[in-house]
Amino acid sequence: SAAADLDSVVLPVPSLDDAAYLIYTSGSTGVPKGVVVTHRGLADMATLERERFEVEVGSRTLSFASTSFDASVLELMLAFCGGATMVIAPTDVFGGAELAHLLAEQSVTHAFITPAALASVDPSELTALTVVVTGGDACGPELVERWAPGRSMFNAYGPTEATVFSSVSEAMSVGEPVTIGSPISGSAQLVLDTRMRPVPVGVAGELYLAGPGLARGYHDRLGLTAERFVAAPFGVGERMYRTGDVVRWNSSGALEYVGRSDFQVKVRGFRIELGEIDAVIAALHEVDFVTTLGVDGSAGNTVLVSYVLPVAGHEVDTDVLREHVAGSLPAHMIPSAFVVLESIPLTPAGKLDRRALPTPELERSTAYRAPRTDHEHRIAAVFAELLDGGAIGIDDSFFELGGNSLVATRVIARVNAELGSGLRVLDLFEAPTVEALAVRATDSVGSPTRPALVPMERPDRVPLSQAQQRMWFINQFDTSSAAYNIPLAVQ
Repeated sequence: SAAADLDSVVLPVPSLDDAAYLIYTSGSTGVPKGVVVTHRGLADMATLERERFEVEVGSRTLSFASTSFDASVLELMLAFCGGATMVIAPTDVFGGAELAHLLAEQSVTHAFITPAALASVDPSELTALTVVVTGGDACGPELVERWAPGRSMFNAYGPTEATVFSSVSEAMSVGEPVTIGSPISGSAQLVLDTRMRPVPVGVAGELYLAGPGLARGYHDRLGLTAERFVAAPFGVGERMYRTGDVVRWNSSGALEYVGRSDFQVKVRGFRIELGEIDAVIAALHEVDFVTTLGVDGSAGNTVLVSYVLPVAGHEVDTDVLREHVAGSLPAHMIPSAFVVLESIPLTPAGKLDRRALPTPELERSTAYRAPRTDHEHRIAAVFAELLDGGAIGIDDSFFELGGNSLVATRVIARVNAELGSGLRVLDLFEAPTVEALAVRATDSVGSPTRPALVPMERPDRVPLSQAQQRMWFINQFDTSSAAYNIPLAVQ
């Protein structure tokens, strides 16, 4: 019979280094990559979950993550390692009041919820929920203020490539720095500079992971595997996973998350960590969630846009946001646009879906005022031509229109040629609006900063430039000097 045939089948016993599961995760090129994870790292993770989160037979854990997200493995282990009851969330529950109702109705005691989903839930009525674990994205201090009082809240960190998570914080407290904790048993975390050297405490560097929890690599992607799983600068044959996350050790021996190395953008020649802008905006009490992106401007430059979700029952005034940011950050870090969200778009894995954020309308921050003087008309025309800015008003700022340091040199050269002024690039940084720059241009017209560029008759013998005179003098001073000789061998 079929049953007898099945009884006779001998299944192979898996070894620690055999594949336990394969989960696809997003790729920077838009093509998902399959992560092959072995059994070896699961034991350490299960032990930590049971002990750190105090899972017992009477616990009721939440199954909320999609099975395509490796947090589902965390949830399975969370329930099974302690013999707890698993409460499975319906697939149409993504957050908000529906998730809050499920947690309360089912008396869930332990839950893993991503920061974006956690921000949409009101914790005030969830008295049974004693342990909250968050991860998969950056956890801000505002979430700790809402969720940590009256329960244990942990911040778990780790990419899919390191068996779900590689470190977990201690129970977080309001007012304390948010950290991603220290390595779980058996794993190692190294913070290295661009030359693969350890950085001191307090200095930001890229996080590398090592230990038994590392995945085997990416399924059928040998090149990508070699790029992300690299040789460790210690031991023989040791591997590390390059996370792309920027972190720093604090004085307590825990890691503080700074941001993604690929979430850095360059604006006007300045390298900016977008997380710094988010932290300033999130400090406002009416802001529940914020994320800042660098988007392509009309002039081929990078423009900062902040997406803000207000706290329920509150409204966010974008002018107030702009003033608040301007009071804390330099001009090049002030977003060009603020977009107020009604809800946070999430991926099936519960993370922020940045691709689903609405396209911003990069409008002027001030009302349009037309140029009045001849100088204002000419400067506005230069702005419009070099920045593709359309109709330019006198209050329009060079930098808000997408200007950068490279375009600034062209603008100043054109304005000086048009007006006969003696402006410097520094003037544009200090007076970036059409009106302010016109005032400086008027003040500098006719200043003896340079000779007039007019046609001249070419003499029979063209005079030496100052640099050429210098070289001739040095040669005459010591005719045997080889200071300007360039040795060259040609075969």
